Amino acid sequence: MTKLDLKLYRGYANDDRLIVFGHAFTSWAPDKYKVTRRNIWHAFSVIQMFLIKPLKNQEVRLQFKSIDVTTKTTDDGYFRFEVPYQFELESGWHEYEVTCKVNKYGIIGKGELLKPHKSKFGIISDIDDTFLVSHSDNIFKKIYIMLFRNVSKRKVFDDVTLHYQALSSFGQVKGESFNSFFYVSSSEWNLYDFIVEFTRIHSLPKAVIKLKKIKSGICDFIFSGKGNHDHKFEKIKDLLSFYPNLNYVLLGDDSQRDVYIYRKIIASNKPRIKAVYIRQTSSNKKPEVEMVIRDIESLNIPVCYCSTSITAIEHSKNIGLI
Repeated sequence: MTKLDLKLYRGYANDDRLIVFGHAFTSWAPDKYKVTRRNIWHAFSVIQMFLIKPLKNQEVRLQFKSIDVTTKTTDDGYFRFEVPYQFELESGWHEYEVTCKVNKYGIIGKGELLKPHKSKFGIISDIDDTFLVSHSDNIFKKIYIMLFRNVSKRKVFDDVTLHYQALSSFGQVKGESFNSFFYVSSSEWNLYDFIVEFTRIHSLPKAVIKLKKIKSGICDFIFSGKGNHDHKFEKIKDLLSFYPNLNYVLLGDDSQRDVYIYRKIIASNKPRIKAVYIRQTSSNKKPEVEMVIRDIESLNIPVCYCSTSITAIEHSKNIGLI
C-alpha cells in the first residue's frame, strides 16, 4: 500500500487574493511524531521529524468556497497556491481543503487561512530566543534541549505573553477581532507543529507561521535553524507587499541576524514600521547590534533593545502601541 500524507499550514488572504501552502509526503508527515513524548521517546520523535520523504511533482487540489484549482509539488514536496477571488470573505479564520492522489490512493487535509481584521498594525515576530528560549547561539545546548525537553518543558520568556496579547488586542473589540500576528523564523517546516503547540500552551496569539525550507536528513536536524537567514527577509518583504495598507511592529532578538534584516526592511518601508523590539539574550548588550539600532533610531523609528518583556511593555505603552 502506498503511504501518503499531507501537512497543511495556516494560509492568509487580503481583499482579492489568498495564499495556501503545505507539503506532501510518501512517509508520515512530521506532525505524526508527537511533541508531547518524554525522555528518549521525545528524542526519537524529534529525529523522526527530520527523516521524512517528500512527494515531488505530484498534483494537489485546493477547494475553498468557489475556488477549485490544482498545482504540483516541488522536489521537496512543497506546494503553494496564490489564487485571486471575487467573493465576499469575512475577516477571521476560515477552513480550506486540499486533496492529493497517487494512483488509486488519496488523502484529504483541512487547514486554516486568515483574512486579517481591520488592524491598528500587524506584528511580525521571530520565534527562537524572541519568545521561545532556545539558546540559538550555543549549538550543543540547543540540540540537547530540542531532544530531551518536550513542548511542555520548553520555556517562554517572562511576561512575553502579556506583551504579545496586548499588541494583538490594542484598538480592537475584545473577543471579536485582533491585530494579526505573523511568526517568521529560521526553524524548518519540520518543527511547525511543535511551534503551534508551544504557542497554544503559553497563550501566545494565534498566527500565520512562515518557516524555512523543510529538511529530510539527520545532518539537517543537527544544523536546524542555522545557515543563511535571507529567507526571513524575503518572507517579511512578501507580507508587507501582500498587505500594502498595513503598518507593522517588528520583534526579534540579538542571537542571530534579526536587527540587520529589520534594518534592510526599514530601508524600503520606513513609513510603515511603527517600532522595533530586539531581545538581549546575553548578560551584556552587543556593540554591533547597538550600532545598527542607532542607525534605525536615526530614522525616527522607536527601538527597544532590552532583556525583559516588562521593559518592552513599558516602551510600548510610552509610544502608544498598547
